[in-house]
Parts: sequence; structure tokens; C-alpha cells
Amino acid sequence: MTYTFQDIKDYEQFIKAFHSLSGLDLNFYKETQMKRRINNFISIRGYAGNYTGFLKALSQDSQLYDAFFKHLTINVTQFFRDDKLWGTLREKIIPELNKKRAPLKFWSAGCSAGQEAYTIASIMAEYFPDTTFSILGTDIDVNVLKQAKEGIYEERDFASTPRPVLDKYFTLVNRKYQVKDILKKNITFKEQNLLTDHFEKGMDLIACRNVVIYFTDEAKDILYQKFADSLNPRGFLFTGSTEHIFGKTHLNLKSVSSFFYQK
Repeated sequence: MTYTFQDIKDYEQFIKAFHSLSGLDLNFYKETQMKRRINNFISIRGYAGNYTGFLKALSQDSQLYDAFFKHLTINVTQFFRDDKLWGTLREKIIPELNKKRAPLKFWSAGCSAGQEAYTIASIMAEYFPDTTFSILGTDIDVNVLKQAKEGIYEERDFASTPRPVLDKYFTLVNRKYQVKDILKKNITFKEQNLLTDHFEKGMDLIACRNVVIYFTDEAKDILYQKFADSLNPRGFLFTGSTEHIFGKTHLNLKSVSSFFYQK
């Protein structure tokens, strides 16, 4: 990475320069939260008050850049997070989708290290073995996508996972858990910026959970409209357990269960 820096004195100049460096536009994120996270990281790394020096360091040190990018994009999740909602998916949403004949298309948007995508795959393998489906997992952070493709996780990632699922679909290797190929075979992971990149059409289920809580209201409006456009008729959007969608009418979405919205 190379970039020519002028003297950067404030947060607004910093996020503009970082956008040029990384392609990530922090204007879409809530300023108070993001500013606090950035300044905390910069201070810990010894660049307090020195935006210019920190940006120069980012451009020269790939490990620092990767650590900072991961810090900004907040990759925190686990398998079967909010287990009751996954029960709703299994008992109500997928049976509704199974009424259609075509193969089902699922999308884990902002998939982090793949825990959510593999959770969907395990539900399909365990309860709907005769259903043909594909899963797309996307995230802006290439480092967590690498882990998703490898499919190796710590024990703490499975705090909410039913023990039979863990034993059946994961292999314990050197105190870590490796996803079995039966879950991997239907999943594709790729890099994507949710706010600026093109979305595939024809999705039957989009799971975007605990991602938009960090976005501005303007960014949320953009994203939810793009999700609605990406869904098939009668497809579902599955949000996080603190993410209610207001003004669903203009999006052509209706609430069918807590945190599930149908087109």
C-alpha cells in the first residue's frame, strides 16, 4: 500500500484519508461509536493525537493495517447466536420456503468468520436433507473470510451450539474444531462491501445480524432497500435480536415473527 499524506489534524480528515487508503467509508458508521473505537486503537498503539503518523504506519505495516481493519469491522459472533431465533428459522421459515420447487438461495451478509453460514448449513443438513440449496457468505474483511473458508474455530465459538450438532458436523483437531465437508460443500465465501457493492438477486433468505447496529440511519435505509430488492417474492430478511426495521411498508416487507421480515 502506498499513499501520500498531508498533515491530518482531525477525525474528519482522518476518515477521508482512510477511505482513500482502504476503500472503507467510515461516514456510514455512527460517528460517536466509531471515533471512540479509532482513538482507542490509535492510543494503544502509541499514536495518540497523531493521525498522520498512524496513517503512514498503516500504509507500511500490513499486520497493523489488518489488526485495525478487524477492529473497525467488529467481527463478533458465534454459532447459533440467539438460539430461539434459529429455532424459528428451522420450524417456521424454512418450511415456508420449502413450498417452492426451485433450489433455495441463502445469504449470510456480513458473515464474519462464517459461523452464521455454517449454522444455516447445519440446520439444512440435519432437518432438511432432501432440500437443494446454496449459501453465500460475504464480508468486507478478507482475514475473517480466510478463516471462514478454512472452517477452524475455537471452543468458545460453540457456546450456544447443541452438543449433537457439534459432534456430528465438526472434528476436534488440536483443541480446535474443524468444519466437516458436508457443511462446506454448499457454501461460497467472498469479499463484499455491503454499502457500495452490487447485490445478487433471487435470494430466498438474507441473514444480516448484528451488523447494521453500527451504521447511521442513512446507511441503514440504503442497506435495507438493497436487501429488499435482492429478495425473491415471499423471501425473508433475518435481522439481529436488537435490530427492528421501522417503515417496512415502502420496503415491501412485513414482520412475520420477531426479527423475520417477509417480502
